[in-house]
Amino acid sequence: MIGQQREGLRRSYRTATFVMLYLTRKIGESIVINDDIEVTVVDVRGKSIKLGMTFPEDVSVYRREVYERILAEQAGAESDTSESDTSESGTSESETDTSSEKNDDPAT
Repeated sequence: MIGQQREGLRRSYRTATFVMLYLTRKIGESIVINDDIEVTVVDVRGKSIKLGMTFPEDVSVYRREVYERILAEQAGAESDTSESDTSESGTSESETDTSSEKNDDPAT
């Protein structure tokens, strides 16, 4: 643990399934996540830190507040869809949808 503290490890916090690792990095220093994501400290001004990230094109990166808004919108859209399906016909979509049985083409 002492060797790790010299490398910037301060402490970790464990929840049920995740670990939060607290690190100290200086401008120009990086951390690597899963061999293909690199986060670099670009600038520090007062309480604001500018981070640069390199990651594969298939990885999505969002600010926390944007990510939470996306999840809320998706949850709202799903509940709107399920409500309209049951209110229009009086039955749920799972009771009336047989399209997978009628069409063997997975592209449609």
